[in-house]
Amino acid sequence: MTNREPATDEDLLNAVGPAFGRLRRSSLLDVEDPIGQKDLSRTLVLRIVQEADRPEGREPGGGAREVTVGAVADHLGVDPSVASRMVSDCIASGYLVRAASQQDGRRTVLHLAPGGEELMGRFLRHQRAAFDQITADWSERERLDFARLMLKYVEAQDALRGKGR
Repeated sequence: MTNREPATDEDLLNAVGPAFGRLRRSSLLDVEDPIGQKDLSRTLVLRIVQEADRPEGREPGGGAREVTVGAVADHLGVDPSVASRMVSDCIASGYLVRAASQQDGRRTVLHLAPGGEELMGRFLRHQRAAFDQITADWSERERLDFARLMLKYVEAQDALRGKGR
């Protein structure tokens, strides 16, 4: 990898897509308290459930959004059978629990188990350690600007995903 800037603004913009493709691999850097590949994949499912419990993930009436296997499939863009296997793996590993919906008793919803809360806490610390290691030679201004712009990008992506439904 080189620190050379792309030749033109167009080259710079064209380099963004491939750079995003490399980001996930960089999260496997050798940092303190590493996350195994299998648990790293499980965090994709756990994050969906975790975000539904946050205040910004709540329904207009204040209740938590209920996450089903179908919602996991939709969010990840995978077949329902794939999502079902992913969710079953998280349950078998002690990271998720199934419960009856409080809105519709015929539905089964997902909640983080204590083990899932612990894994997500470790994952957050792992992500921060990886960010700190990757950006160690950046100025504080560059690090904060990048963080702000990355969050802005993700929020815009989430907004576009919401419009498509």
